[in-house]
Amino acid sequence: MVFTRITTRPNVCTGKPCIRDLRFPVSRLLGLLASGQQREDILRAYPSLLATDLVVAWEYAATHPEEIEQAIRRNEAGDEGFAE
Repeated sequence: MVFTRITTRPNVCTGKPCIRDLRFPVSRLLGLLASGQQREDILRAYPSLLATDLVVAWEYAATHPEEIEQAIRRNEAGDEGFAE
């Protein structure tokens, strides 16, 4: 599956997969979702994100389970900022 809304650039967020070149790592978005943040709250807090980005992040996670694992570990460690 090709994810055109997920970009990976070596010079952006140390090469981590990001949402549409926004310097917003997929793992950060997954961490917010995994921590129970509501979709509407995330979209309000990050106006550059679109509802489609949240759907694509979940689809990406389904084929890249290591991203979910990393997001959960960060959440459990109390890293709410999910600094990348």
